[in-house]
Amino acid sequence: MGHDAAPTSSAAAPARDALDVRLERLASRAEAWTRVKIGARAGYLERCIEGVGRHAEAWVREGCTHRGIDPGSPLAGEEWLSGPMVTAQALRQYVRTLRGGLDVPPRLRRRDSGQLVAQVFPGSLLDRFLYYDMRGEVWIEPGAAATRGRIYREQAAGSAGRGGVALVLGAGNVSSIPALDLAHKLIAEDQVVLLKTNPVNGYLGPVFERAFEPLIRDGFLEIVGGGAEVGDYLCRHPRVDSIHLTGSDRTHDAIVWGSDAEERQRRRAAGDPRVDKPITAELGCVTPVLVVPGRWSASQLDFQARQVAAMVTHNASFNCNAAQLLVLARGWNQREAFLERVEHTLRATPPRRAYYPGALDRYRAFMERYPQARVLGDGGEDVVPWTLIRDLTEGGDDYVLREEAFCGLLAEYSVEAADAADYLERAVELANERVWGTLSCALIVDGRTARVEREAVERAVERLRYGAVGVNVWPGVIFGVGATSWGAFPGHTAEEIGSGRGSVHNTMLFDHPQKSVLRARFRLWPKPIWFADHRTLNRLGRELTAFQRRRSPWRLAAVAWAGLLG
Repeated sequence: MGHDAAPTSSAAAPARDALDVRLERLASRAEAWTRVKIGARAGYLERCIEGVGRHAEAWVREGCTHRGIDPGSPLAGEEWLSGPMVTAQALRQYVRTLRGGLDVPPRLRRRDSGQLVAQVFPGSLLDRFLYYDMRGEVWIEPGAAATRGRIYREQAAGSAGRGGVALVLGAGNVSSIPALDLAHKLIAEDQVVLLKTNPVNGYLGPVFERAFEPLIRDGFLEIVGGGAEVGDYLCRHPRVDSIHLTGSDRTHDAIVWGSDAEERQRRRAAGDPRVDKPITAELGCVTPVLVVPGRWSASQLDFQARQVAAMVTHNASFNCNAAQLLVLARGWNQREAFLERVEHTLRATPPRRAYYPGALDRYRAFMERYPQARVLGDGGEDVVPWTLIRDLTEGGDDYVLREEAFCGLLAEYSVEAADAADYLERAVELANERVWGTLSCALIVDGRTARVEREAVERAVERLRYGAVGVNVWPGVIFGVGATSWGAFPGHTAEEIGSGRGSVHNTMLFDHPQKSVLRARFRLWPKPIWFADHRTLNRLGRELTAFQRRRSPWRLAAVAWAGLLG
């Protein structure tokens, strides 16, 4: 969920002999972890939830400092919500699954094609109160059963494996990614973990060490820092049995096939990877937002324009699920009004510090390709201004379709369509066949059109080859939900890695997830937490983190009040 980063970590890289010692210690505990029973694992996670809560303030303070955010401002709520809150929420969902959820049959429906779909979110009465207008689904691979918790079934049958050591190469953008990835390896894949933090956010290492101290103390987790050379050494270390990477496809290919083009070409042709062990990866996407034409009121136009803008501006646009391609119907009679509102909202959103390395270079490359782009605010030495590229059509330059911007840039691309059903056919074909990546996409459709064109809408949701499909909601929320799976649509290979292979999160532990779909009302209330102008986001983030740490009706009331004031 990030791009390549220069090795700028302030922490000194550990020496190789120190790395060897840590890996030997982990390897010596790998089999012991496989013998830790379900209840004891839940206990570890409960203690880690408490640790996340105790150290959340430091976690958020460090993130705000790094991103140039005033920790007392509403914007600091982003750090609460995308860091300790979603981490604690996912750990609590794992606990629920381990403490009896595996024995509860999931709510399933079978599509006409025979594919099984499990409703996974909201998963409790308190969640239903918090997320009353959303519904999350995990779609099971076609032809597969909706089985869950393979390693726990094997453990119950007395055939637990030997486990192994997993290397997690952490992301540098969203602070919860490394924590959620290590939890997945421990709980879903039965492996002990060496987490290497990304150089961009190496400051998180000490925070994670305190939050996950119970696992570290008992030898099931180690955390190190360092740059690319440390990562390369660890990837090829004989004590590492599997690797999970969040970053870019270029990072993956450098690990697997080599750092220079000639070596990569030679190794691919010979089928000779330089790292030949199981690798899962989440590697980004050019995220499209498909807007189905309909008849919208002025308030609906405003709301959806603000939602699209928020998909761009959240976390300074350093999200792999940030909206990059806005796909509209050229003949939609409200197209111009909608674009004007999107532009107005972006222009009114304060600029953000471009903290992620390479952002200005990527931005300049797009501006050279598209000199007609509209710059919607001030730039600067460390600021990428919000920018809108309009009026792109079929047959034109496809650079914006195949290059992930990973900065504050949005392009509008129009398709010719006679009506909503025709638009859905053409837009889905564009997204599937010409847009790079298969990680995330959004589909925006008003209630009336969704009812009239129900079959066309459902067919579009089914056809979209993306690991996360948000219907009337930013797909970044699917990342944060926890119970939904997160990863590229299945089918990529090591030779053509695209958005990656495998998935994480999926806290109900489905064995064969294909993709996840999150559905929401066309207009959400109260104000969504990803909107840039949420006035009480800092307070709401604090309250939600406290609620996930220790759930109670009283804490829920505090969350509700903070949300209503937004």
